[in-house]
Formats: sequence, structure tokens, C-alpha cells
Amino acid sequence: MIIERMPFLHGFRRIIFEYQPLVDAILESLGLQDPENQELPESSRSASEDHSKFLVLQKLLESESRSAFYQEGVSYTLLKVSELGLVRAAEVLLHNGADITFEDPVTYYTALHIAVLRNQPDMVELLVQRGADINRRDRIHESSPLDLASEEPERLPCLRRLLELGANINAADKHGKTALLHALASSDGVQIHNIENIRLLLEGGADVKATTKDGDTVFTFIIFLLGETVGSDAEEAKMIHRFCFQATRLLMAHGANPSECPPYESLTHLCLKSFRLHFPLLRFLLESGASHSCSLHGPTCWSGFDIIFERLCSHLSESEDDSFSIDLLQKAETALELMMASGPVVKLPSNFQIDLSHCRYHQDKIQALFGKLKQLENSPPTLKHLCRVYLRQFLQPWPVDVKVKALPLPNRLKRYLLIDPSASLEQV
Repeated sequence: MIIERMPFLHGFRRIIFEYQPLVDAILESLGLQDPENQELPESSRSASEDHSKFLVLQKLLESESRSAFYQEGVSYTLLKVSELGLVRAAEVLLHNGADITFEDPVTYYTALHIAVLRNQPDMVELLVQRGADINRRDRIHESSPLDLASEEPERLPCLRRLLELGANINAADKHGKTALLHALASSDGVQIHNIENIRLLLEGGADVKATTKDGDTVFTFIIFLLGETVGSDAEEAKMIHRFCFQATRLLMAHGANPSECPPYESLTHLCLKSFRLHFPLLRFLLESGASHSCSLHGPTCWSGFDIIFERLCSHLSESEDDSFSIDLLQKAETALELMMASGPVVKLPSNFQIDLSHCRYHQDKIQALFGKLKQLENSPPTLKHLCRVYLRQFLQPWPVDVKVKALPLPNRLKRYLLIDPSASLEQV
């Protein structure tokens, strides 16, 4: 193969110059010049698909078929027409000896990789039908065509086509990263939103339990993005939160567990520790049935009740600002109510206590919240509590707010079921 026998750099230059004239002649016969990083105008596309030009191309290929660098030339040209989505031209080149496994001397991408990168789904289908390995990985990054298609929302048509053609949806690269993990890792929540790519992969059977060799899971990348919101621009933070919410909802709908161990890889644990910043996402997790303690080891590993009180005391030791304190206490109380409403029996860590010695403000309110929690733990559940638990469970999946508001109950009971002090029932 041409790549295997070329010396590095100077050999690359020599070989490119050796077959570049043939490449230029083929492109010229199609009415094209080398379109470096440019989209092909529709007028040029139509011209290049003109039947008369294929007759010229065929004669050129026949006349050059015995030249020393013929196969390298037509194979390199296949990369170019794949980039532009010129299906007819690619068919002619393949019929005349173009090597479908030929790699770009710089990127080591094949024609199939390049077609995906430039979002040419019809070219993708042609190449696969003509024998291109749909799961082939490039030699530098070990990315498959499906990996590349998953990384940009603009490549969704290629992603869909590859899945229809039978690409291995759960194949992993040398790091253990699947296409789903590529889609999550490539999303920044601001400019790149791979939500539809993620949705398509999940609907196609992508494994939500996939883990890289470094231990990264589907939630690792969401946890990273949430960390990026701290101290960032308010509008960007809002966009990132929206993306994380949408991605989490999709992942949980397909069985992903946000409360797994270890804690630093647990989305629920992070949202509990930062409930002041990530409260909407925490609420969604708890509403959707996520465990508020370690789903593997239980409350002895980590517990949401413990974390909420620890963070509450920590925050109220730093500020006595009334608006800050009221908001914080309200969020803490709602989070505790949501956790208590997750089951008929409250499961607290053994010997669970709170330390108010370092809490400078609102100790009485924190003690009142703790007392309410201990009372529920030590007493038989009330009928009111049991009704709330079973009604909320019956109305799931999330969201339950619309379903609660539709119930033929007084507004006071609806508020109790909603566990949301800010909920408006005026139009119920």
C-alpha cells in the first residue's frame, strides 16, 4: 500500500506530486478544481453530474490506466469526490479501479470517513454498498464512521444512514468510548448540542451502561458540563443547564442510573451537593425515581439527607442575607420533601445527626427541618404521607405536575402532592 512504503514527510510530498497531476486532470474533466475546505455550489454539483462529463472522464481514465501512479491518483480523487458528495463520479472511479480502502496521506481517513465528516449520506450509502467497512477505524484516533457522525448535530443524516446500514452501535474505540459517549463528550451545551444524535443512538439500542477504560460513564460528561457553569456567563450557564436536563431525561428514559457509585461519578450526588445551583435538575432526578442515596451500597455510602443538611449548614455559616437564606431554606425543604415522598418509609443513615455548632444563622429553622425528618423516621407513616407517596408513584413517569393539577382535589391537596412552593394553581 502506498502509505506503507513512503518515507515520512519528504516521501509524502514526493508521492503527492507524483499523482497530483492525474488528480487535477480528473477533477478538471468534471468541471472542478480542488475544493479545499469549500462547499460545492449547487451549480457546480449539477455541472459535475452532467452525463457528457462522465464520457470525458471515462476516456481520461482509460488513457491513463497504465500510468505508474494510476491507482493512487484515482483513489485519492475518490476522497475528493466523496467529500463533495458526487455519487456518480464516485461510481465511475470505483468502476475504474479506485481503492475504497485508500487512506488520505495526512489524516489517514478513508473515503467513508470523509463522506461522514462532510455529511454526505448518499455517498456513505454508496461506499458501504460497494464494500467499504462500515465499522472501520482510522489509524490515528481510532474513530469509526459512526463515532464521527455522532459528534456533530449537522451529521445527523449520516448517523441515521449508518445505523440503517447496520453500523455496530456499541462498538468502542481504543479508549472504550462508544458512539453514545462520543456524542456526549462532543457536546458543550453552548455551540454543540447533540441531543438529537443522542436520542437517535438511544432509540437504536446504544448501551447507557457503557464505560470507558478511564471509568467515564454517560453522566461523566454531564457532570463536567455542570462544573463549567460555575462562574460562567449567565446566558451560557442557562444553555448548558438546558442541554444537561435534556440529555439526562433521555438517558434516564433508557435506563441510565444517575445514583451509582462512586459518588464523584454520580449525577445525583453532585446535584445534592450543589442543590442551590442545580436545583431544577435535582428536582427532576428525584421526581423521576432516582435514588437519593447510593444505589449500590445504600445510605451508609452516601445519603441525600446527610448531604442537604451538611450543605445547608455550610452555606448559612457564610451569609445572613435574607433573600439568600430564604431561597436556600426553601430549596432544602423541597429537596427533603421530595426524598421523603419517594417511599412510605424514610431510610436515614445509621445514627444520623446534624452538627449546628458551626452554623451561625437560622439554626432554629434547620433544627425544625431535622425534627420533622426524625419524626417521620421514628413514627408509623401517616395516612396523609402514604397517600402522597402512592399517588405520586401512580402518576409517574415525570412530569407529574400536569397530572396532579388535573386531579379533582382541592388546591391545598394538590400543593401537597406537587411538593413545589412556587407552583401556581390559579388556573387549575
